[in-house]
Amino acid sequence: MNVKTALSLALLTTLLAIASAPTLAVDSDPSPPASNDHAAGKKAIDAGDWNGAIKSLTAAAQREPRNADIQNLLGYSYRKSGQLDPRHLGAHEYIGEAYLMANNPAKAEEHLSALKKICLRVCEERDDLAKSIERYRAAKK
Repeated sequence: MNVKTALSLALLTTLLAIASAPTLAVDSDPSPPASNDHAAGKKAIDAGDWNGAIKSLTAAAQREPRNADIQNLLGYSYRKSGQLDPRHLGAHEYIGEAYLMANNPAKAEEHLSALKKICLRVCEERDDLAKSIERYRAAKK
């Protein structure tokens, strides 16, 4: 997984956390972290050191790119650090699609509306989400 994909996944995880969780990130695996970087990231989160958490968790994610707990904590750290771009096209598309997977088309439509405001010309993310919503609605009929 390249850095851009990892950051997109982290951003999506963050947006999902914002939409569905209160204020704390919870590592769903009660076992000890698999890497020192994962443990250091958790420790940095506990201390409110968001940049330190991002650094450690990014290193952990490079070793374990499919570890959802690391991605969740990384996204949480980005959100808490204030380093998220609310106009990120891919994030709106991905969370819209995630809402469709969760059978919440109204929330997907909210992100499509955001993309319509952000994208004034050609916009693959807007068009892809619109098509996904159309397919979702057609399948539900």
